[in-house]
Order: sequence, then structure tokens, then C-alpha cells
Amino acid sequence: MSKNITSDEREKFDELEKILGVKFNDAVLLKSALIHRSFLNEVKNTEFENNERLEFLGDAVLELLTSDFLFKKLPGRPEGDLTSFRAALVKTESLSEISTRLGVGKYIYMSRGEETTGGRSRTYVLANTFEAILGSIYLDSGLDVVEKFLKRELYGKLDAIVASRSDIDPKSRLQEIAQLTFKSTPYYELINEEGPDHSKIFTMCIKIQDKVYGSGKGKSKQDAEQNAALEALKVLQKP
Repeated sequence: MSKNITSDEREKFDELEKILGVKFNDAVLLKSALIHRSFLNEVKNTEFENNERLEFLGDAVLELLTSDFLFKKLPGRPEGDLTSFRAALVKTESLSEISTRLGVGKYIYMSRGEETTGGRSRTYVLANTFEAILGSIYLDSGLDVVEKFLKRELYGKLDAIVASRSDIDPKSRLQEIAQLTFKSTPYYELINEEGPDHSKIFTMCIKIQDKVYGSGKGKSKQDAEQNAALEALKVLQKP
């Protein structure tokens, strides 16, 4: 047992490993994937860093394996379709849904302030933690184990995405609806940005004729705009 893992933590990690279907050789890697940056504001004397480096690595592993999966699964599809399907599979909401289903939120190390403001169910926190877990699985066990995990938890979403073409850019769909309904083009405004320079979270709102129809968060302004457009589509497409 690692000197950095307590017996209580080992019991908790055994539980999470069963849920993930992945057994870690080094539980320190799993713990590292679960440390939100807010936690270090309260716990000063720790050998651990936050999970942002693992998130960075996991994001790259996710892109590689998902690209490989789509390339083999959809022979003959043009590059544009593959890129669009990949974006739909690995978008923040998709990864957050998996984390929510697996109950990852309860295992995250975070500050009391982050927890009391809903951090354990916050979409981007859950998505980022999912990517950090992928990074930790890769370092611990290699690409094959990550691939098996993604086949179980993520790739099953593809058929529904292809059938409904839910991968189509929500900003484009919203622009079409806005021009048909309001004879006007939607525009986006930055309303907030938080976090360090290497890991910012942006919040954008979308307006049509000066009325706000939705807002969204993302790790880039473009992602935040896409999420804001999705919210606006829900509003405008209500029966």
C-alpha cells in the first residue's frame, strides 16, 4: 500500500475501481485524478497536486482513441463527419453524463466552498475529472485498458448521434432558427471567466435582438458558445 493512501481512502478507491471496472496498480494515480484545484486551498501540507495535468493528458488520450474508433467504425465517412461525430462524443456534457452515471462526483476531493455551491454535480467539474481519470488509467495500465473502458462507457453513444445527426453544430442550427423566426442573427457575449490562465472556464451568453436566450460554460470561448447555443435551442424549440 502506498504511504500516500490511508486505509479509509483505500476502501473508498476499491469501491470506485469496481464502479469503473478498472483495477489500479498505483492508487496514488487514482487519487491524483480526483483532486480538484479548490481542495488545495484548504489542505496545504500535501504531496499531491491538482488533477489538471492528468486532465490534459486524458484529453489527448481521449482524442486519439476516439479518432481511432471512428476511423475504423465508419469506413468511407469523410473527415468532416468524423470530426463532427468525435466532437459530439467527447463534448463536456457527454463526459459529464458518464461521470454522473458512474457516481464520480462523490469521490472528488474539493473545498467545502466548492461543494456547497454544487461542485460535485457541476458539468465541467465532472467532465474534467473524467478526463483526469482517463489520464490516470493510461499512466497506470496503458492505452488498451483505457480503450476497453471507453468501449464500455462512451462509444455506445455513437449510434444515436449518427442516427439523429445530433452532432450538427448547434450554433449553425440556432442561426437558422433565429433568422427564420426573428429575421435576426444571434450574437454572443462573454459574461465571466475564471481559473488560472492554463485552465480557464469561460461563460458566454447568447442574445437575439438584445434578449438573452441561454448561457453556457466551456474550457474555451467556442465551447462556451456551443453550450449557450444548446440552451437557447431548448428554449426556442419548446412545444
